Amino acid sequence: MPENNALEKINITKFQQDLVAWYQAEKRDLPWRREQDPYKIWVSEIMLQQTRVETVIPYFRRFIEQFPTIDSLAEADEEAVLKAWEGLGYYSRVRNLQSAVKEVAENYGGTVPADKTQFLSLKGVGPYTGGAVLSIAYGLPEPAVDGNVMRVISRILTVWDDIAKPSTRKIFEKAVGKLMYKKDPSSFNQALMELGATICTPTSPACLLCPVQNHCQAFEEGVQQELPIKTKKKSTKKLRMGAVVLQASDKTVLIEKRPEAGLLANLWQFPNVELPDGTNPRTFLETFIENEYGIKAAINPEKLIEITHVFSHLTWEIDVYFGTVKEKNEKDRARFVSAADVETYAFPVSHQKIWKHVKGMEQ
Repeated sequence: MPENNALEKINITKFQQDLVAWYQAEKRDLPWRREQDPYKIWVSEIMLQQTRVETVIPYFRRFIEQFPTIDSLAEADEEAVLKAWEGLGYYSRVRNLQSAVKEVAENYGGTVPADKTQFLSLKGVGPYTGGAVLSIAYGLPEPAVDGNVMRVISRILTVWDDIAKPSTRKIFEKAVGKLMYKKDPSSFNQALMELGATICTPTSPACLLCPVQNHCQAFEEGVQQELPIKTKKKSTKKLRMGAVVLQASDKTVLIEKRPEAGLLANLWQFPNVELPDGTNPRTFLETFIENEYGIKAAINPEKLIEITHVFSHLTWEIDVYFGTVKEKNEKDRARFVSAADVETYAFPVSHQKIWKHVKGMEQ
C-alpha cells in the first residue's frame, strides 16, 4: 500500500471534521452508547463480534439487567451466564469475558483498566476490543480496526492488500492511527464503525450519501465496488449427525453436558453422534445409546426433523429422532430432566430447534 502517498491526498483535518459531524448528527441510538461505562461498552463489543447489531440489542439489555456490574458477572454461576448468552453463539466469547471480568474484580478493584497493556492482557481482549473500549470509554486515541473499518479505510485510501490476511490488519491500524481525531477518539472510532455498518456497506455502498465522499479515493477512481480485497474462505466441512430425544416412562428426557473444552463447551444437548456413511441411523443410534449411556432405547424409525446448522468452519446436517427408554441410567455428564426444566439449561441453537419442534408436536 502506498500509504504515505494515499494519506497525503487527504485533508486529514477536514476528513475528521466531516466524519465526526456526520456521526454526531446521524448516529443510531444504541443502548451501550447512552453512557460511557467501560464494562457495558466491553460487553457490547464482545457481543457485536460476528453478530449483527439488531440481534445484539435485546441480548445486551437482558444481559446487563442480569449482570449489571463487573462484580455481578464475576460472581455469577457459569450456567446462568451461558443461559443468558444462549442463541448468540461463539460461546467462547462469554467464557473469556467472564474469566477476564474475574481478573478485573480481583486485580483491579472491579474497574476496567485504562492501561492498554493491562487491558490487552485480559483473556479474550484482542487489539480491536482493546482499541474500542479504551477509545470509547476512556477517550484514548487507540485504533479499533474491525471488518467494517478495514472496508471503509480500504476505499478511502485505496488499499489493495487482502484483508483476510491477519498481517494486513497492521496496515489499517497504522492508517487509522494517522487519521485519528485526537480531540474525540471515541466519536471518531465509532463514526468509522457506523459508516461501515450503514453507508460504506460490503455491496452497493451508498456513496451519494457518504459524508466523506469527497475524501474517498476509491470513489474518485470508480473502484469502490472492487474494494476491499478479501480472499474467500475454504468451503466448510460437512458432518452428518444423528440426534435423539429420549423420553423415560415418567416423561423426563435425557440431556448431557458437552465437554469442558472445544466446540460449544459446557452447553447442554440431546444425545447425538456422527453417522458414518451407509449406516442405518436408527440402529446406529440405538447401539450408540447403549454403549454410551448403558441404556436400551427403542427409537422410532421415522425422522422427526432435519436440521442444518452452519458454523464458521463446519456444517452439521442433523437427522433427529424420538425414542423411549424403560430404565433410566444417569452417568458422567448426562441426566434425565423434566420437560418443564429443559429450557432452564443452556443449549446450542441447533438443539434449541430440536426441543422447539418436540414441544410443537405435543401442542
